[in-house]
Amino acid sequence: MTYLLALDQGTSSSRSIVFDRAGRVVTMAQREFRQIYPQPGWVEHDPGDLWQTQLATARDALKQAHLRADQIAAVGITNQRETTLVWNRKTGEPIYNAIVWQDRRAEGTCAALREAGHADTVLQKTGLRIDAYFSGTKLKWLLDHVRGARAAAERGELAFGTVDSWLIWQLTGGQRHVTDVSNASRTMLFNVHTRQWDDELLALLDVPKSLMPEALPSSAHFGEIQAEWLGAPLAIGGVAGDQQSALFGQACFTAGMAKNTYGTGCFMLMHTGERFQVSQNGLITTATAQPSGPSQYALEGSVFIGGAVVQWLRDGLRAIESSSEVQSLAESVPDAGGVVLVPAFTGLGAPYWQPDTRGSITGLTRGTTIAHIARAALESIAFQSAALLDAMSRDAVAAGGVPVSELRVDGGACVNNLLMQIQADLLGIPVVRPAVIETTALGAAYLAGLHSGVYDGLEELSKQWRAERTFHPTLSRERAAEKMAHWEHAVRQTVAP
Repeated sequence: MTYLLALDQGTSSSRSIVFDRAGRVVTMAQREFRQIYPQPGWVEHDPGDLWQTQLATARDALKQAHLRADQIAAVGITNQRETTLVWNRKTGEPIYNAIVWQDRRAEGTCAALREAGHADTVLQKTGLRIDAYFSGTKLKWLLDHVRGARAAAERGELAFGTVDSWLIWQLTGGQRHVTDVSNASRTMLFNVHTRQWDDELLALLDVPKSLMPEALPSSAHFGEIQAEWLGAPLAIGGVAGDQQSALFGQACFTAGMAKNTYGTGCFMLMHTGERFQVSQNGLITTATAQPSGPSQYALEGSVFIGGAVVQWLRDGLRAIESSSEVQSLAESVPDAGGVVLVPAFTGLGAPYWQPDTRGSITGLTRGTTIAHIARAALESIAFQSAALLDAMSRDAVAAGGVPVSELRVDGGACVNNLLMQIQADLLGIPVVRPAVIETTALGAAYLAGLHSGVYDGLEELSKQWRAERTFHPTLSRERAAEKMAHWEHAVRQTVAP
């Protein structure tokens, strides 16, 4: 048997999964780590926690599978994107905690860049909106606020990286300072056309180029894991940011294919092939995870509150005791009874981009029950995702392409059959759940397998993809349009001053 090991470093936990050659999960190990909130709007991780939990889960997964490291063909890494670390090249010591992608402390820098008229330059070179979400302004904050950091950076003593770079540095004993194009494309410092760190963007944020890692294709030689960590040297052959890795794991390799990951938030990506397309509908453009070859891109939209609305039902309203109960509660009523829940707990993401908006529940009557609110909560996930897909399809048609014809889904909340059926009904296209829903880790394993020769090419991976269930729309397009109009009306009420 041939095995691949995927290291999946996420926002709340580190996981390691062993896959066989057919892409089936052999074993999985997971460890949560501490979230640090120094003040409102700030989110940090201890870099040591990221490294130690990831290493521990890799060891756990191999032990559970009764495998030695020399039985693993290659290792892939996928990671929470945009989270920013800086460390000393000589000692390997971080200069500060990791600043997490959710952190908003750099909003002042972003506002200044927008006011100075740099938004279009950033958009055309990177595909991104100027936002504190991305790594570049977090890096500037570290250089400006950690004592001695800027001077040390200018002397070439420091290294910047997203979480993939930090893990590779640790695993290779400081031998490799690298990232891949999909992670680099999320920094606001990387020109996705030239696939190079951009001198103009670095100058805008006053970032010395010596800080930056080498950016490689997503399937490449990223270095060797030192034998001391897992028992034998292992090649790292694949790296990708989590959402691009999920797109790859779903075998969405060609223009027009799309996936949606239903997690705490929802992340939808549509492959656009070699065409760099600036969205006219509130989306961003990102580099896909890919082997070597011409640059390939995807349109991306983020829903800030997806599965987190179910957590709110559990922890905030105490309407349910566990998240698994939400489906039966929502199915106890035929519909939401006119109730619409807009879960803008942290603002609204794409395609609305209303960061200061807060949530609302409209349509309440004396007959409203907690079951109606639970159903409205599930519907809110599907409504937000439908708005994203509509924006993507409009962008695709405007560029001479065709609308998305099916949506591949993954993430924890995709196991909710009612949610997936509501999603298919709103979209009017099939929603397809794969046999393996661990597609983020699977994408990293596939990228590593391609580089190590386990797989011949993308065609083989496409044939390996299997559907577990397809949800077909049952609602008329007229009724679906009415429901979407009802949703958009509720959003306008929520956004209105």
